[in-house]
Amino acid sequence: MNTDPIADYLTRLRNAIRAKHRVVEIPASNIKKEITKVLYEKGYIQNYKFDETGPQGLIKIALKYNPVTKQPAIVDLQRVSRPGLRQYRGADHLPRILNGLGVAIVSTSKGVMTDKEARTMNVGGEVLCYVY
Repeated sequence: MNTDPIADYLTRLRNAIRAKHRVVEIPASNIKKEITKVLYEKGYIQNYKFDETGPQGLIKIALKYNPVTKQPAIVDLQRVSRPGLRQYRGADHLPRILNGLGVAIVSTSKGVMTDKEARTMNVGGEVLCYVY
């Protein structure tokens, strides 16, 4: 049993990047699918596919690397809000990651989005993770 599925998701991505894998498979959930869509929209992953076979399904993520230097697009993933200590922020107190170069993924009442999108829509929520 996994008590924090989002931390497991981020750890699987982190481990696959460090091992220079091209594709990583992660057990699916609705929140993980939304986080994956945000990562794809912001250019941190190359592609993704939702595989609905089995009771839970899988998310297959193609990781993105620089073709010349072979450096990954994702430098670091940090879990912010966790089951033991939830982190909620209002729209005016959302963090800026690396002065706007990174993104904070926020779960709001209008869906999962980046900190910049949440600020423009003037909604706050739970800060799930930082990506840069």
